Amino acid sequence: MTALPATSREWHLVARPNGWPAPTDFALREVPVEAPAEGRILVRNLHFSVDPYMRGRMNDVKSYVPPFKLDHPMDGGAVGVVVASNAEGFAEGDHVLHGLGWREYAAVPAQHATKVDPELAPLSTYLGVLGMTGLTAYAGLFETASFKEGDAVFVSGAAGAVGSQVGQLARLKGASRVIGSAGSDEKVKWLVEELGFDAAFNYKNGPVRDQLREAAPDGIDVYFDNVGGDHLEAAISSLNVHGRAAICGMIAQYNETEPVPGPRNMALIIGKRLRLQGVLVGDHYGLQQKFVEEVGGWLRSGELKYRETFAEGIESGVDAFLGLLRGDNTGKMIVSLDR
Repeated sequence: MTALPATSREWHLVARPNGWPAPTDFALREVPVEAPAEGRILVRNLHFSVDPYMRGRMNDVKSYVPPFKLDHPMDGGAVGVVVASNAEGFAEGDHVLHGLGWREYAAVPAQHATKVDPELAPLSTYLGVLGMTGLTAYAGLFETASFKEGDAVFVSGAAGAVGSQVGQLARLKGASRVIGSAGSDEKVKWLVEELGFDAAFNYKNGPVRDQLREAAPDGIDVYFDNVGGDHLEAAISSLNVHGRAAICGMIAQYNETEPVPGPRNMALIIGKRLRLQGVLVGDHYGLQQKFVEEVGGWLRSGELKYRETFAEGIESGVDAFLGLLRGDNTGKMIVSLDR
């Protein structure tokens, strides 16, 4: 049996952010490591995920997922290696996906861990392109937005982990046109030249509504929303009759301290008979096997590309999360403890 460390470091939320989170809202604390209790495994985390939805969990409000507790470790997706097991079906050396990130070592209930194979795909991909973000893209486009061949698709936040996959999935399934928005000219270039988007624009270069109309002169049939705000208003203007929007995220307003006004053109929803529907990945785990088979095949063939932005070491956890909110990442933002 591997000798266990005496202590592990983990990130705690120590204050509820008001607006943009500050480094002082978090603390990196050292806690003792103990052998796993019955039915648990001790995992040395190799990578953990930081995601936009975590900002909402820092507020003390009731939502679809409980808020983080103050002075407790935060959690989120992680992959790691089992260093001690007190649970049937798991052995030292197994690699697992679980939900206790933001820490170096995690005592995970066995029923909440899933074995993953590092030979099939890099471990970090189980947090992104083959993980929760990938399934969000897949379910949001194909189920929530009811995508069909020939649809013109607009994706906001298209250089992020979810958006970059949505655009490629639409292209692979026969979209007539795929348009993306991103926050830098470099990201726009990546979307068009490497991921195969038909058009993309930097939303900082001018009004979103004008840039979208130029990129999609014949309108759009599907909008995948990761941003909200002016992007949602622009999409409502450009959506064709019977258009559909999958509302996945609204990162533009996560750190606002005052109520954010809704789109000013919502009356268009009536005449165009639009459908705007929220998407939560937890409603779609029944698609998991189909998703892994189909997306895994595209990854192996090279038809689906992905990019990851790595932050190194447990110390970088909060900086990585704040960078994610600023849009510093291209593709999935991951904190790596094993690089």
